[in-house]
Amino acid sequence: MTELQSVLERCVARGDAPFLVAMTGNAAGTTFSGAAGEAAPRRPAAEDTVFRIFSMTKAVGSVAAMIMIERNKLSMDTPVAEILPAFRDIKVLDGWNGDEPVLRAPRTECTIRHLATHTSGFCYEFWNPDVPRWMEKTGHPTIVSGMKASLNYPLAFDPGSRWDYGIGIDWLGQAVEAVDGRRIDAFVTEEILQPLGMASSGFECEGGMAARLAELKARGEDGQFAPFELAPPPQPEFYGMGHALYSTAPDYLRFCRMILRGGELDGARILTPESVSTMCANQIGDLTVGVMKTAAPPVTADVDLFPGLKKTHAFAFLRLEEDAPGMRSAGSLAWAGVCNTHYWIDPAKDLAAVIMTQSLPFAEPGFMHAYEDYERAVYAG
Repeated sequence: MTELQSVLERCVARGDAPFLVAMTGNAAGTTFSGAAGEAAPRRPAAEDTVFRIFSMTKAVGSVAAMIMIERNKLSMDTPVAEILPAFRDIKVLDGWNGDEPVLRAPRTECTIRHLATHTSGFCYEFWNPDVPRWMEKTGHPTIVSGMKASLNYPLAFDPGSRWDYGIGIDWLGQAVEAVDGRRIDAFVTEEILQPLGMASSGFECEGGMAARLAELKARGEDGQFAPFELAPPPQPEFYGMGHALYSTAPDYLRFCRMILRGGELDGARILTPESVSTMCANQIGDLTVGVMKTAAPPVTADVDLFPGLKKTHAFAFLRLEEDAPGMRSAGSLAWAGVCNTHYWIDPAKDLAAVIMTQSLPFAEPGFMHAYEDYERAVYAG
C-alpha cells in the first residue's frame, strides 16, 4: 500500500496529472485509498474530492436499463423506436454532396443492445470528423448541452455493423424513462445511488459537493496545466446518461464492488447474479473495439487501450478478452470519463480499482503513463 501511494506522488511530481485520487477494493471491502497533489488551489486531493465523471456515468445508465430488462419492461433486442417513436426520424449520414450532408434511412433496426454497446451507429464529434462537420452545417447542439434536441445526431453507420463510440447511452436513459415513468435522474437516485450508499454522487453539484469539486485543468502546448471550464450544465432539459453524473472515488468503487459481488452490496441488491453475468459478457459477437482517432486534439488524444489485445464490449463496459501481462486479466471490464477519471473491474482477481484526476486531453500520454504505473503496482502488490 505504501508503494501505491508512492506511485501517485511520483506521477504528480513528474507532471503526469495535476493531482490523483486512487482506490482499490475487492468483494469484501476497500483495500487501498490514496491521493496526491492539489485538487484545487490550497485544497489537497482527498478521498472526498468530487469529480465530473462524464462517461463513467454510462455504466450506471446501462445498469438502469438492465434493471428494466430484469423487470421485463425491456429486452436487449427491443427496437428503440418501439419505445421512443422519435427515433424513427434518425438517419444515417452517408457522405457529402459538396457541402451538403447525404442522409438515408438505416438498413437495420437499432435495438437496446446496440445503444448499450456502442454499435448503434452514433459517434461523438470528438472522434469522427464527419460529425462536427455536420453539426457546424446544421447548427446542431452538442449532447453535453443538455438540450433535448441534442439527441438527434445522425448515425455514422448502420446499427450492428461495427463498434464506434457515441451517444447511445443518452438514448438508453430516455428508454428507461419511457418504460418506467420516472425521470432518469430520479430512477437512478432511487434505484442505484441511494441503495448503494453513494451519498456523494448525483446529477447536480450543489452544497457540500460543490465545495469539494476539483478544478479541471488542460495541458497546454508548453506541457503545463492551466484551468479549463467544462461541466455538464446545471438543470438541463434532460440528464444524459452518457455524461451527467458527479461522484467521488469511494462512491464509484462501491458501484464497481457491487458488480464484483454479482449485483449486491452491503445487503442492497441492485441486480440478480444472472443479470450481472449477462451484462458483463461480450454482447457484440465478432465485432471488436478498435482505435478511437481524435478529431478534437484539445479534448482527447487518440485512444488505443491495450494495443494488440482483443477488446469487445459488454452491456455496460469495455471488455478485455486477453490477459494483459503484469496487469488486468482476460474478462476484465473498464471505462472512463473524458476528464481522465478511470476504473476497471477484474472479476478473475476479485479486484476493482479507480484512478481519477480532472485533466484534458483525455488519455493523453502523461496521464496514461500514470495509469499504467498505478495498475502495474496494484498487481505487483
